Amino acid sequence: MTLIDFAASPLSILPAIVALGLAIITRRVLISLGVGIVLGTLLLVDFSFVNGAVYIFNTVKGVVIEDGGINSWNMSIVAFLLLLGMMTALLTLSGGTRAFANWALDHIKDKRGASLLAAFLGVFIFIDDYFNSLAVGSISRPVTDRFNVSRAKLAYILDSTAAPMCILMPVSSWGAYIMTIIGGILLSHGIADYSPLGAYMRLIPMNFYAIFTLLMVFAVIWFKLDIGLMKEHEIGAEKNGSIKDNDNEAVNLHDEFGIDESEKGKVSDLIFPIVTLIIATLFFMLYTGNQALSASSLPFSVLGAFENTDVGKSLCYGGLVGLLFSFVIVIKQKLAFSLISKALWIGAKSMFGAIIILFFAWSIGSVIGDMKTGAYLSSLVQGNIGLHWLPVILFVLSGAMAFATGTSWGTFGIMLPIAGDMAAATEISLMLPMLSAVLAGSVFGDHCSPISDTTILSSTGARCKHIDHVATQLPYALSVAAISAVGFIVLGYTASITVSLIASFVAFSFVLFVMKMFAKR
Repeated sequence: MTLIDFAASPLSILPAIVALGLAIITRRVLISLGVGIVLGTLLLVDFSFVNGAVYIFNTVKGVVIEDGGINSWNMSIVAFLLLLGMMTALLTLSGGTRAFANWALDHIKDKRGASLLAAFLGVFIFIDDYFNSLAVGSISRPVTDRFNVSRAKLAYILDSTAAPMCILMPVSSWGAYIMTIIGGILLSHGIADYSPLGAYMRLIPMNFYAIFTLLMVFAVIWFKLDIGLMKEHEIGAEKNGSIKDNDNEAVNLHDEFGIDESEKGKVSDLIFPIVTLIIATLFFMLYTGNQALSASSLPFSVLGAFENTDVGKSLCYGGLVGLLFSFVIVIKQKLAFSLISKALWIGAKSMFGAIIILFFAWSIGSVIGDMKTGAYLSSLVQGNIGLHWLPVILFVLSGAMAFATGTSWGTFGIMLPIAGDMAAATEISLMLPMLSAVLAGSVFGDHCSPISDTTILSSTGARCKHIDHVATQLPYALSVAAISAVGFIVLGYTASITVSLIASFVAFSFVLFVMKMFAKR
């Protein structure tokens, strides 16, 4: 079956725009994604319904099966979601979440403290963004619920600490992936002044979006900068309980999961399995990375292991170890097996909604890839453009691409080599500023996109309606994007990181002042 080539056509962005627009207007994510998938399919097969049916079947099959075998990445994420759902249910059954919430009531005095707990956990757990959103969500949710922090606010905290921290840390799944791409760019252009790690470290202070997103999270919490729909959710949470702010959902863990929490639970029953999960995941990331190094006859190094690690497999192994430890705890409490099996089923079932959305998001991602949306958007940077404007243009374009495609990693893969080629062809000294603009823009677009798996999993971690999370987070993301744009404009003109950071801080202060005014209304 021959597909129509839309690489040079504005029509390539139509399915993404329709899906995103419908999601915002109708607030029904699955229907919107389905319409985008069908529209993209019909365009690709020239409105042949028979070929369209075949294409959709192959696309859905590709989500599960790849190159004649299981699609290990997608299925690893699905397995990790199920494992974490079951683990969360067992932690609830053991009484660990209740004990931790009671401990928090004694040590955390208000909703600001509960929100700060979630934010600090998000900062410290930076191994992987999926892991961050789900693990921090499961730890923080009982505490933020007790202090009536809206689920939308928790989802914002999770999403705004996960990817920004991962991209700022070399020792993370994101850092390893990006260093691999950067290494190829440096090699292809004969740049030997610094190693991939050295280049990555130089990019960190220029990633204005990640830096100021993290600062914005803490500013929003500390100064109570609740604006727009976020303010409505916070008011609703204060009146009706954190989960019942604007949704007809449960108001406590028992109602949410249908699980009777044990009276024997201790704080350690929550902390120990979570810490074990983190350590096990980190261990398996190093282990699978070392296996890849050994297969290539390369010596072991921590960074080398992270560059070659199998993230999906490591998450599954870590999740399995965490689940086993949670299982041991409820067995030690001598709880009935019927209660345990019921909790396991409820925990797995609680993730079904997120998994379905992910399947739709992966499917439309394949359609968008075949429509060559990224290729069309990347072609827009060609032309006679002043060199000093290139960083901010690449920031905006990468943001648009990540927003439309729902993937920051895919945007990295397309836009980083383009930025490298443009810098080599124009002004090599702009190489790092242009690469940093791509990284920042990709996180920004991914952060806003309803079809981004990171955004979906942040909603899952907070147990928040997905479209509510997208709508409440958008004003903050756009504000930080404006701040970042100021930084990249100044960076393009001055080539000074210090001056750019100062200009960005001034813009950040102005934005906080404006938000404070709106929050008071």
